[in-house]
Amino acid sequence: MISFLATFFIKDHNNTDDLEVRNKYGILSGIVGICLNFILFATKLFAGIISSSISITGDAFNNLSDAASSIVTLVGFKLSGQEADEEHPFGHGRLEYIAGLIVALFIIIMAVELMHSSVEKIFHPKETLFNGVIAGILIFSIIIKLIMFRGNLEASKKIESAALKNTAMDSISDVVTTGIVLLSSFISHKTGIILDGYIGILACVFIVKTGCEAARDTISPLLGEPPSKELVKEINEFVLGFDGVLGVHDLIIHNYGPGRNFVSLHVEVPGDKDIVTVHDQIDDIENEIRNKYGCMIVIHMDPVVTDDEFSEALKRKVKHIVAELDPNLSFHDFRVIHAKGDCRRVAFDLTVPYKYDIKDDNIISYLDEHIKGIQPDIVCDITIDKADLTE
Repeated sequence: MISFLATFFIKDHNNTDDLEVRNKYGILSGIVGICLNFILFATKLFAGIISSSISITGDAFNNLSDAASSIVTLVGFKLSGQEADEEHPFGHGRLEYIAGLIVALFIIIMAVELMHSSVEKIFHPKETLFNGVIAGILIFSIIIKLIMFRGNLEASKKIESAALKNTAMDSISDVVTTGIVLLSSFISHKTGIILDGYIGILACVFIVKTGCEAARDTISPLLGEPPSKELVKEINEFVLGFDGVLGVHDLIIHNYGPGRNFVSLHVEVPGDKDIVTVHDQIDDIENEIRNKYGCMIVIHMDPVVTDDEFSEALKRKVKHIVAELDPNLSFHDFRVIHAKGDCRRVAFDLTVPYKYDIKDDNIISYLDEHIKGIQPDIVCDITIDKADLTE
């Protein structure tokens, strides 16, 4: 539904890589959600009042919270589209994640309130009314929520939005909740067994589960989650495809909201090349990545000495020492620095998994001891580089 409406209300609606188009999708979803949820709230509240059903009334207020969530979604997309300023130099894109988190909290709070009312209904049962009008209202609500689920889910995939995905999941939880309420009302009407309170609690459990999953999907990018392995591999291979690039390491991607990535990486280049020429090439690589992936990027240039016999021999020995410690470990940015006098310093970054049995200090001590065992006059400068080494 959102994608269909976008063809009428969003100019250039297929260009979802454009941040302005993307924000308009979120705003459109918020407006549609506000209107439909207010209609559902009014009709269900009417059904809940005439039937004296706590589960139908609770379901009505669940739709009212959905309307509030839609307002949050609308405001979140509107604010996230603001330009960067002095206080937020990387823009306001993460406000979309915050909007998604608030939606998730609305879902959980409403479930807790409904559960409290449901428990009271179990201890103080009251006969409920069920007729064709009430059934029609609930069936109408289910149809509308299914349309909203499909529309928001399609839009969330199109613009890769966690906030819209949360809205879609909230809609499908409403479908299940209303379906259970409808079924229990029908059974109670036919058998005289009052299931209102018990069905309310069952619906609450489902709603809480949906809310917790939605919160998890928004908290993770707010805390800072790793980029996809596919994206990391693609950027690495892209950079390695340039002439003169010997290696790539320390690739970091910071997410400041959907479509707002900041990339930094180290590129190893021959140390005997003209520094101005290499610098110009690094600028060209930055521009191509910026255009290809739509991100901000900074590349650090690491000159690598390729014709120094002492450095290459020591590198082979260090590789053997690291392999003896753990063959799964690797190192990069290896260089021998000649300081004043006869002092020489070997520096490199060692890639270690996040969860590793040996502490960082013990790893450094082990390598320092064994490297000095083969080269006593060397000063070691080892940096531990944490990474996910799983394939």
